[in-house]
Amino acid sequence: MTNDPRAVPPVQRTLPDMLRRQAALFGSRPLLRIAGRQWSHSDAAEAAGVRAAVLAQAGVQRGDRIAVMCGNRIEFLETFLGAGWLGASTVPVNTASMGPQIEYFLAHSEAKLLVIEVGFLERLQTADLAQTKLEEIWVVGDAPAGSGAAWQPPAGVRVRAYPAGGPAIPPADVHPGDSLAILYTSGTTGPAKGVICPHAQYFWWGVNSAEVLGVGADDVLCTTLPLFHINALNTFAQAALTSSEVVFETRFSASGFWPSMRANGATVVYLLGAMVPILLAQPAGEAERNHRVRTGLGPGVPDAAGKTFFERTGVRLLEGYGSTETNFAIATAPDSPRGGVMGWLRPGFQARVADESDAELPAGEAGELLLRADEPHAFASGYFNMPEKTVEAWRNLWFHTGDRVVRDADGAFRFVDRIKDAIRRRGENISSFEVEQVLLSHSSVASCAVYPVQSELAEDEVMAALVPRDGERIDPAELVRFCESRLPYFAVPRYIDVLQDLPRTENGKVQKFKLRERGVSAQTWDRGPAARPAAKAA
Repeated sequence: MTNDPRAVPPVQRTLPDMLRRQAALFGSRPLLRIAGRQWSHSDAAEAAGVRAAVLAQAGVQRGDRIAVMCGNRIEFLETFLGAGWLGASTVPVNTASMGPQIEYFLAHSEAKLLVIEVGFLERLQTADLAQTKLEEIWVVGDAPAGSGAAWQPPAGVRVRAYPAGGPAIPPADVHPGDSLAILYTSGTTGPAKGVICPHAQYFWWGVNSAEVLGVGADDVLCTTLPLFHINALNTFAQAALTSSEVVFETRFSASGFWPSMRANGATVVYLLGAMVPILLAQPAGEAERNHRVRTGLGPGVPDAAGKTFFERTGVRLLEGYGSTETNFAIATAPDSPRGGVMGWLRPGFQARVADESDAELPAGEAGELLLRADEPHAFASGYFNMPEKTVEAWRNLWFHTGDRVVRDADGAFRFVDRIKDAIRRRGENISSFEVEQVLLSHSSVASCAVYPVQSELAEDEVMAALVPRDGERIDPAELVRFCESRLPYFAVPRYIDVLQDLPRTENGKVQKFKLRERGVSAQTWDRGPAARPAAKAA
């Protein structure tokens, strides 16, 4: 059995084969630390077989979907691995989601089982589960003392504690192109799309990320990012394929980041663009140098911030490009000739900078980034239950990223902006459509437009332009409170403009580019930067 992941035969690029391979090659070597629990490489395969048996006993079959709304804890990974072992698909739910979003994810994915952390149960009060195909709910963790159990499930939905395991079962006959997960990514002009991620795509995420970061057997990978995103979920694959160890922290803390990295013995870290300015805003101190971290992944970090980060911490952050639908196709390296770019195309991928007709543009001209992979099933296979969106995104046999980039003469790709009407804040993609639907449900709002404006950090802030109904007055502070119970915290608008009308084209379409150009003015209401709320889950 080869220790080179790239030599693994295509038919074996599945999660069960990955787990069995690592158990045979790496055995008792440490693999995982998460919320006080530990696994060896052999333990992971055993845990997958055990959880698959429990899922099968609950009626989960090959091809079914299992939704998981849980923080970074062992139950998340058990469910993810067990589902893949069984041939079912995991549907991770962002833990910031509120009732309407949870209802949508459950209904659209047709999930029959929900695994949810006890602290998030109250969110289901505003979700109409009767509109879903949910049959059972497993509750992870114990309810805090004195908390009320106000939520009651609808008829026909069984609720029980996350069940203990028993004897393991053999893996199903899973194929590389079978769905492993459905990861929801924010829509631009419509609801969120469920990205169908096959087993082989997950395999290649691990291979490519490990190669970019130079991950080896002696590395300790440490991330504070949430497991419901591919970034953190992919770190498990990196460790499994390289015999290294991965540590999942429960949350990001600016003041506690470096002490945590030192305590965990981390050598590789994972940061998003906005996290680096937050860390640099902390007072410089000994903790920034008193660690073993040698490198990190930092997509979206401004070049100047990356250089300052290296000067203060000694950690060189690598840039790159990969979306939920694609893979780690573009990246820099420690010896890259220059910064300020997304990187260069990696082996196994093709890229094109194209005009509106998909014709390739010459170097130096900005256009949409199109990508495709050489290896089978290295990209997502489409959007779940959205065939038209799938055809649109994968037209002409290229995946259309919706990002405007420039390819320089030396082959480096530079990010320019997003073509799609999406917003990115604190590492989260926000659908302007979904925010607009919540705003329009308020009795005082006649029409609205939601769009990004410049943040003090490396990403966007959410701004809304609103037109009141006749005879109504919009109170921005009250409207924000209205949104807080209906939107994830990161999607609640920071800036609000109340206007007499929105700029429109001759056929009535809102011209958001004019609103973005107008930006924040002296008349704009500003609620101030909102901090992430403290987690309520155990």
